[in-house]
Amino acid sequence: MFNRHDVSRNACQLYGGQAEQGYDWWWHSFTGYHEKTGEHRSFFIEFFCCNPASGGDEPVLGQLPENKSAGKKPSYVMVKAGSWGEGAAQLHRYFGWKQAKVSMGVPFTVHAEDCFLGETGTHGSISVSKEEAEANPAWMCGHGSMSWNLKIDKKIAFNVGYGAGPLFRKMQLFEMFWHAEGMKTAYEGQVIWNGETYRVSPEDCYGYADKNWGKNFTSPWVWLSSDNLMSEITGKKLENSVFDIGGGCPKIGKLALKRKLLSAFFYEGRGYEFNFSKFWTFTRTKFDCRETEQQIIWHVEQKTWRSRMVTDITCEKKDMLLVNYEAPDGEKRHNRLWNGGTGRGTVTLYHNGKCVDRIHAETVGCEYGEYDI
Repeated sequence: MFNRHDVSRNACQLYGGQAEQGYDWWWHSFTGYHEKTGEHRSFFIEFFCCNPASGGDEPVLGQLPENKSAGKKPSYVMVKAGSWGEGAAQLHRYFGWKQAKVSMGVPFTVHAEDCFLGETGTHGSISVSKEEAEANPAWMCGHGSMSWNLKIDKKIAFNVGYGAGPLFRKMQLFEMFWHAEGMKTAYEGQVIWNGETYRVSPEDCYGYADKNWGKNFTSPWVWLSSDNLMSEITGKKLENSVFDIGGGCPKIGKLALKRKLLSAFFYEGRGYEFNFSKFWTFTRTKFDCRETEQQIIWHVEQKTWRSRMVTDITCEKKDMLLVNYEAPDGEKRHNRLWNGGTGRGTVTLYHNGKCVDRIHAETVGCEYGEYDI
């Protein structure tokens, strides 16, 4: 069963070769509600660490022209936070490695000035003016302000198996690893977004938490997840369900496993997994992601010997971000990486040839991007 919590996989992986050239990040996304109007808004928070071996007193930004000319690789602890929907923005705050404390133990912690992240909580703040964002393109972010104070309770995990296990982590063979310690996560607290306060409650936050680490980013890059689900057959809310899909083109050394996705659906206590690394399940995957003038559209079909899952999700581009990352070698390869939290669509589950349920999904976390390799 994929729902196996393993906080050792959430520990910082930047040792050995990945300390010289590697990244590690912890991602969190959820829904908050305006304290006065009740309007819902989707938020994200990420702590991103890069190349600690070359770290110093100040952050080294890889997209600065003088650093690119000198061949300097990026090195920093970055806190990324923001929101999707109207006025969507990603905000970045950078720290030098000597300005931050990153625990390599279990459970992990990241602490930089007033920004903190651990397994059970996070707090912090970012403020970027329009003038600062325009004057500093190497920051790769928009403008605005966000502060937060949240408790974190990771309910359901997607433990993908061998690829992120101790041996593979030690060997550092995969270009990009993935572990979802909380594909269903309950958050509690508040967010202040551009001066407006939003409450975040465990009952309706539709939260998610995962992490990625490695030396480069996959292309294509695909991610879909939601626990805001309702059965279209019964009309009932699914209170103990969540799905998660991720991957694109995993690489083991120079070997590229093209068009491979990992996915799991925890459906009211029963697990359905589609994992190519578990070869005995004979998982087969077809997916198509495309961009229209106004939307990003995902279609994913996966099968095992007994089960089948068909996922169709759409997200409006006006509510999304072109999210920015630079690779540890200093290259910014993904320049059209669409990222959103307001997707919607359907997931249909089959088992032994029969339809288990057709599920309507809202507030779907979603990503899609490709670059020429």
